[in-house]
Amino acid sequence: IILPVTAFVCTLVSVLFALWYSDMITKPIKQISSATKQMQELSSGACCEVHTHDEIETLADNINSMYVSLRKTIHDLELEIHKVEEMEVQKTNLLRCASHELKTPVTAVNAMLENMILNVGKYKDHSVYLPKCKILMEQLSVMMKEILDASKAEKTDMEDAKEIDLSELVEQAAEPYQMIAKLKGICVKMDISQQFFISYPISMIRKVISNLLSNAVFYTSKGGTIRIYLEERKLIFENECVPIPRKYLTHIFEPFYRPDDSRDRNTGGNGLGLYIVDTILKTLKIPYRFTAME
Repeated sequence: IILPVTAFVCTLVSVLFALWYSDMITKPIKQISSATKQMQELSSGACCEVHTHDEIETLADNINSMYVSLRKTIHDLELEIHKVEEMEVQKTNLLRCASHELKTPVTAVNAMLENMILNVGKYKDHSVYLPKCKILMEQLSVMMKEILDASKAEKTDMEDAKEIDLSELVEQAAEPYQMIAKLKGICVKMDISQQFFISYPISMIRKVISNLLSNAVFYTSKGGTIRIYLEERKLIFENECVPIPRKYLTHIFEPFYRPDDSRDRNTGGNGLGLYIVDTILKTLKIPYRFTAME
């Protein structure tokens, strides 16, 4: 009698132990399976919580690390896609605005030349209208160069970056603009004596500084003041000009945008300077702010 009972008890204990051990082994695997289903749906809170202190816990940790890396890669790709989409919109806007801006002088030159060829009315006087055509063609040439500069501003290679002293670069770039400002009766005050080292492609930073200086000189009224100084690792340009209405401030970085009739290509530029500045700084991920002050 003892032998069958002993055999039955041993079998029962074995079965119960096997069931317990099977549950202990499969439970973390089920947890991993449930977590990976959540990961498959890219759930932000998905995580394999396993604490078995063996190879299964190591597997869970590896899956968690892989999922974190995957989400980071997806996030980076989304940012890159958004950046590409913004660049495409910028290119479309630039091309649309460029075609509109180029159309006027091209049409004017074509009309004058056609009338001169046909000797129509006042256009018989070629000595008057040929120089006008030349001036318009020169404006076209300048505009085309600025459009090319604007398109190149979206491309950069940080391998070309080198350490430069921003203070020294500003002083070099400001020299010709100080001469223009002096002729216009504009006072330029510079306080950039302290060294300020940055690491970026020098040609692009020089382009930004030149465009900001050009914008300040052209739009500062006679007798006005331009201030350029460093403050808490910020390069600041200030200039006294005709106030820009608040409703126009959000548009000043758009290509070919000029707030009013007084800011046309005869008194200022082609409306691409601040667009180029905006494009370069965004490409290099340099923060900036434009503020209108009383």
